Amino acid sequence: MTSTRERRTRPETASVAETLRVAVEVALPTLAGGVIKRRPAAMAVAGKLRFDRAGVRLLSRLRARHYGRPLKLRVPGRSVELALSGADVKRLLAGTPTPFSPSTVEKRAALGHFQPHGVLISDAAARLARRRFTEAVLEPGRPLHELATPFARAIAEEAAFLPSAGSLDWDTFNVAWWRLVRRVVLGSGARDDTTLTDQLERLRLDANWAYLHPKRRQLREEFRRRLSGHLNRAEPGSLAAVIAAVGEDTAPDQVAHWLFAFDAAGMATYRTLALLASHPAEQERARTDIGDAEPAQLSYLRACVLDAVRLWPTTPMILRETTEETSWGPAGTTVLIFTPFFHRDPDLPYAERFEPDLWLDGRAAENPALVPFSAGPAICPGRDLVLFSASTMLANLLRHHRFEQASGPVLSPDRPLPATLDNFHLKLNLLPA
Repeated sequence: MTSTRERRTRPETASVAETLRVAVEVALPTLAGGVIKRRPAAMAVAGKLRFDRAGVRLLSRLRARHYGRPLKLRVPGRSVELALSGADVKRLLAGTPTPFSPSTVEKRAALGHFQPHGVLISDAAARLARRRFTEAVLEPGRPLHELATPFARAIAEEAAFLPSAGSLDWDTFNVAWWRLVRRVVLGSGARDDTTLTDQLERLRLDANWAYLHPKRRQLREEFRRRLSGHLNRAEPGSLAAVIAAVGEDTAPDQVAHWLFAFDAAGMATYRTLALLASHPAEQERARTDIGDAEPAQLSYLRACVLDAVRLWPTTPMILRETTEETSWGPAGTTVLIFTPFFHRDPDLPYAERFEPDLWLDGRAAENPALVPFSAGPAICPGRDLVLFSASTMLANLLRHHRFEQASGPVLSPDRPLPATLDNFHLKLNLLPA
């Protein structure tokens, strides 16, 4: 006999028209923007046409029409489901890696271009040891990493190279961001190794095409040798030194993923700075909460970063693949979670505004669909290190300057925030502190 819970979670089947609209208004814009490496031109178009707004509205209508049940899409030759309720998001992410594996056919095809042995696409047998290694190095659950002091010093030094007057644009910020990332992960000896991250960028651009683009094995091996050289140096005060102490045969693949993730963290940091520049009250509160001590936990700035990622998720589509038959379908079913829909749910009173306090007062914790770093056993193991790096960079910038928005879409506390934010063309003015 089928239980009441199973009936509630059993998928409904989308019509052909509904499936096409999900493809056109949700999947295609997400893919066009670049899932593994953002495409600036496509992001500019997406921002102007407000692609994510259309996707959120469509899924809101589908949720109402199908009573919040999972929606089986009509994809030839595939079993594909779309999550439409926060309860299902919680169940899917809590059920990782079995029966909802993060290693999907799409991820294996994409990430295999530059990290074929990464923990995210590892099978169950290899995943446990690789995840254990990753957590031992990145220390999730600790607001301050054991190397927080040298990390904070590196971040402050790189922030000091940014303009002290005039304006700040993405390209200038991104150069400083990558310098601090290379120092934190690999040590100061890698600070100026732009070749390493340029190689990774080329591989990630290929990865946007997943199985539609041939793998550049020679470039991948060149990147791996270069990365291994920095790791073998095991410079004190860097993650490379911790890696050497912990040990793991596939460390270069795991580190390649961390570098990939730090790119998204840079986007989130710059978007947070743009939000603070356009929200004077929040900027003033952040400045008063900074203090002079480093390293510091910077709870309010961390909440600001979290809300920037809620507003503009750096992972717009979370995928899971069933390892066995479930109420979602047969083994091998792909399940989609479109995070902008859940983060900008029209039913949320704060959906369209900058609301850092929801990460401090318990409201975010009560909503299982707010997943800026995913959730469950596969939650991003670098989340605390990312939040530390981002908030420390922001603290250094705000300690010496005030900011105001100079260009880009209007980010105002008096109107709904844009559903898509193109960080590549945002410019901020620096004012005296």
